[in-house]
Amino acid sequence: MNQPNPPGDLAAALEIAEALRPVLHRLLRELRRESQHPEVSPLQALLLASIIKHPGIGVTELAALENVRGPTISGHIRSMEQLGLVEREANDPEDRRRIGLVATKKARDVIKAIKRNRTDWLARRLAALSPAERHAIREAVEPLSRIVA
Repeated sequence: MNQPNPPGDLAAALEIAEALRPVLHRLLRELRRESQHPEVSPLQALLLASIIKHPGIGVTELAALENVRGPTISGHIRSMEQLGLVEREANDPEDRRRIGLVATKKARDVIKAIKRNRTDWLARRLAALSPAERHAIREAVEPLSRIVA
């Protein structure tokens, strides 16, 4: 039987949350800056990453997945098609009306470059820390991952 956390646990968790939240916010903001790419907006990069992860996804599904309005998605998809980043293809032989989105090689290269920039930026910052600090961050990765799982 699960017992509720004692009040002391909640107080400690609140203290950690207050310290961690602004740090994560600043880290995310810096990583977003490193995500800048001359060919795509941040939203387009997010959409491309989702299309790469879910090849053949429909526009409606993509809008729901990313919590973006359909008309907004449609405009970005048209723009990305014109840039040669996305193609539409009939991916259901049973339902030819069903058109899915697929990322082109150019799109995969753009996303790869964005990820490389972010990783390189973060690696440079981590390299400037002491071995003990890097170890502490490494140890925190798994518990932080469980928070968002």
